[in-house]
Amino acid sequence: MAAENVTSVREFILMGLTSHRKTQILLFGVILLIYTATVLGNLMIILLVQVDTSLQTPMYFFLTHLAGLEICFVTSSLPQTLAHLLSGSGAISKIRCMLQMDVVLFMGGTECLLLSAMAYDRYLAICHPLSYTTAMDKGRQLQLVSACWMFSFLVSLVYVPCTFRHSFCGPNHINHFVCEPPVVLKLACDDTRVTEAILSGIAVFVALVPLSVILLSYVLIFNSVLRMRSNAGRRKAFSTCSSHLLVVVLFYGSVIAMYVIPQSGSAPDQDKHIAVFYLLVTPLLNPIIYSFRNKDVHKALTKVLKRRPFGLLK
Repeated sequence: MAAENVTSVREFILMGLTSHRKTQILLFGVILLIYTATVLGNLMIILLVQVDTSLQTPMYFFLTHLAGLEICFVTSSLPQTLAHLLSGSGAISKIRCMLQMDVVLFMGGTECLLLSAMAYDRYLAICHPLSYTTAMDKGRQLQLVSACWMFSFLVSLVYVPCTFRHSFCGPNHINHFVCEPPVVLKLACDDTRVTEAILSGIAVFVALVPLSVILLSYVLIFNSVLRMRSNAGRRKAFSTCSSHLLVVVLFYGSVIAMYVIPQSGSAPDQDKHIAVFYLLVTPLLNPIIYSFRNKDVHKALTKVLKRRPFGLLK
């Protein structure tokens, strides 16, 4: 009977953001627009950093990885969401659900760590400008980025098997638009308290430790900025840091609400409403905040646009 229960649920039904058909079509158009803008905006950052030597600095090295990560992040969930909205059916096989969960956790965890690496980079650049070049050389940049990707990959390898080691023998309707551990675990037939405790502990570590690094970095940064004599230097530092902090607040706030804070007494649709922020809003805001408000990116984009194609025009 136990073996039968484990294999009884072969697919899940994602209930999505709404069941109203006209609203589904409207959301399809909105999410398609957001997905396209997110991919193109982040792709623009990657291309500009590659073609403009003035942007080949540690800050833009990390930003390139963040842009590539965001493209993978939204591609792991939004195309499927679009297909479900268009068809009106949210069926997803158990294997696909596992794979999606693995990729979403991998990318989300990497973003948590990468944002902390970017904060550390800003701390070194502003508080220790004389030693910044040697402290954040190519080797250190690669070490930090590699650690972010590798650690998050290991975390996702723990999260997914822990979630799917349980039997799913009852309802298979997930009140969400993507597969995520907190909502999938609600459908398990057996006791999930130990798993929830383990996963919550991992989530606290992955989310709160990098967040602590970010907050400490910015306390030191603001302390250093307030001592600056140059008003122009202060404005530039505050502009750079405020952009990063806005992304941090939106991303970490929603992730902590989803994975760290207990959801037992929450509203039925709260999980998917929270997920909208880190799956749709933050990936779209990154290229807007880091590009359209950045003078260096403006200059690089202007230079690229002024180049005569293939040397044919004179």
